[in-house]
Amino acid sequence: METENLAHAQSAGKRLIVFAPNWLGDAVMALPAIEDVRRQAPGASISVAARPSIAPLFALVPGIRDVVVVDRRGAGWREGVRQLREGSFDAALLLPNSLHSALTAWRAGIPERWGYRAQGRAALLTRAIRAPAARGHQAHDYQRLTEALGFAPGPLEPRLDAPADARRAAADLLASAGWNGRSPLVALAPGAAYGGAKRWPAGSFAALATALAADDVASVLVGGVADAAAGTDVIAALGSGKSVVDLIGRTDLPMLAGVLAQCRALVSNDSGAMHFGAAVGVPLVAIFGPTNERETRPIGRLDPVVLSHDVWCRPCMLRECPLTHRCMRGVTVETVLSATRRAS
Repeated sequence: METENLAHAQSAGKRLIVFAPNWLGDAVMALPAIEDVRRQAPGASISVAARPSIAPLFALVPGIRDVVVVDRRGAGWREGVRQLREGSFDAALLLPNSLHSALTAWRAGIPERWGYRAQGRAALLTRAIRAPAARGHQAHDYQRLTEALGFAPGPLEPRLDAPADARRAAADLLASAGWNGRSPLVALAPGAAYGGAKRWPAGSFAALATALAADDVASVLVGGVADAAAGTDVIAALGSGKSVVDLIGRTDLPMLAGVLAQCRALVSNDSGAMHFGAAVGVPLVAIFGPTNERETRPIGRLDPVVLSHDVWCRPCMLRECPLTHRCMRGVTVETVLSATRRAS
């Protein structure tokens, strides 16, 4: 069956739609699996279905024909289903394990629907793969799905390149936001989805920026609109007379790639920005607290530095800490500063 599916995808004129994961970090970790399909199905036309916030990522991924934006509900979902139906796709690779993704592919009339057997959706799949009994790294789990479908795994290395025009636009944006164009840059990503427990304290980020400034290194805050409050907290903790370049909420993903390409390092919580930066190839210092670095550590062309402070309760996977947040507060500014200096 695996060989038959692979031969089907490689046939001239066949169209495959890949349903991308719903979060930026997960979508980046899925890139090696998507590359395995692209590499071994040169005769297939590969498109991606993605939520609006994730869709711009695939402008940076080679070999993707187009992106169909599918919102989760309402008019955006119905319009996405209509576009999928009009796309006349032969097969859908469902990287999310959700019932919703399988239902969307089924409603769009896509005849072949491949994915892990999960959340009671097996009846909606034409090829339902048994999920692995033990979780490994999330990127590896995506590759195990495509391998079971007949696509041999390649390197487990998400890779994104910042386009030249995005680099130029990023340089202009940095200058307009206050960068002098001479001081080396280190990016700080103080936000993280899923709750405050994943965030290194704002005061620690502020102290790091102050220490970097003493080295004549400028700090630039990066993140999406949802990270604005985290950035505001860092700026407030800096106090008067101290500043950082604040680009939170001001970059799309190609522009963010252009910004990171000009930075000596990125310091981040476990977040989408962390995975994105690793794929772009910026030297990375990642801070983990309640989440499990064995499952979601950053992977990329460089070897990221992963920092944590072991306490009895981690990894708890909680959104908010009911105790003292020692797993994150125990990662000292001095430790992160030293790692950042070595990385850059």
